Amino acid sequence: MIHPYAVAGFLLAVLPVVATPGASLTLLIQHVTAGGRGQAFPVVLGTVTGLYAHATLAAAGLSTLVLHSSQAFTAVKLLGAAYLVGLGVWTWRSTTLPPPAAPATQRVRTGSVFSQALLANLLNPKAASIYLTLVPQFIAPGRQLGGQILTLATAHALLVAVWLLTWTALVHRGAHLLHRARFKRAVGKVAAVVLVVLGLRAATT
Repeated sequence: MIHPYAVAGFLLAVLPVVATPGASLTLLIQHVTAGGRGQAFPVVLGTVTGLYAHATLAAAGLSTLVLHSSQAFTAVKLLGAAYLVGLGVWTWRSTTLPPPAAPATQRVRTGSVFSQALLANLLNPKAASIYLTLVPQFIAPGRQLGGQILTLATAHALLVAVWLLTWTALVHRGAHLLHRARFKRAVGKVAAVVLVVLGLRAATT
């Protein structure tokens, strides 16, 4: 069992990373503005699932192989960058299309939002590096490794969920103050530009 002080220290260390705007927050703002507060849950679930995937890979030692192989790391980075740029282009184009009928497409759209958030997190080398640079500093030697990483990943996931749900409340409340259709299109275009910039930044960093 990991010490509570270690969990608190890990959360303080990872808080600046969580608070830094990225693909997850961009997707959240876009989809909550377009589809309401319910669209926040697939974004949060996809992001959290990605975090647990990174934690599992770190526990298995697979992420270490990626970060110690320049070719593998470059491949993951470029794949993630290409996905973000492609998602940004698709988002920009989707703002010019009429919205689909909600009853017929709600389930598909929810699954699509989950997939977008999951892939945005899985293809982010920064998320993997958290579990290979920060986590080892809070792991106690001689104790079961998997349980400690799982505990830290759960704390990380809860912090991310609270952060994103807080933004959900702010975005949903603010959206009612503006003309709905125009605000949706504006947020969609801003989200598209941010995703493309994040992708280009990931590719060149």
